[in-house]
Order: sequence, then C-alpha cells, then structure tokens
Amino acid sequence: MPRSLKKGPYTDEKLLKKVQKAKPGEIIKTWSRRSTITPEMIGFTFGVHNGKDFITVKIEENMVGHKLGEFSPTTKFGRHGGKMQREIESKSAKK
Repeated sequence: MPRSLKKGPYTDEKLLKKVQKAKPGEIIKTWSRRSTITPEMIGFTFGVHNGKDFITVKIEENMVGHKLGEFSPTTKFGRHGGKMQREIESKSAKK
C-alpha cells in the first residue's frame, strides 16, 4: 500500500460529495486521478480526465483499492520502430 495504514486511502472530498449526489447512470466528471476507488463508488460511471479527454470508467467490485488514473491512460502507443517492425508491416501489407 503506498500510503500509511493509519492515514488510510486518499479520496478527494469533492469527489465523494459528487458520488453521494449522483444518480445511477450519470457520468461523474473528475480530474482527481490520484483518488483511490472506494466501495461507495461501485456501480457509478466516472469520466476520468487524461489530460486531453474524459475517459469513461465503469467502477466494478474488483477495482476497489486502485486509483482512478490507472484506468485512464495518458499516452497512446504508436508502434515500435526499427528494421524488424518495417519487415513485419511489409509482410502484413502483402497479405
């Protein structure tokens, strides 16, 4: 656990208030990627900001204890470069 046990998991207070006021099916927008997912959040859908867009994340039971940012990647994988990659791509283009 990255945080001391006596302090407990960190969850933004504004986010908890939004969860209490939200209706099921409503998307809760948040920029708080560092907040830990708690059992009260199960079943809600969050729009987690990745720096450019909001990625929708439906909270399930097995996500409890993880951070919201883990489910909203901030970088997009392009491809590996180099000679081997060009060969692989040329073979797939021929097919």
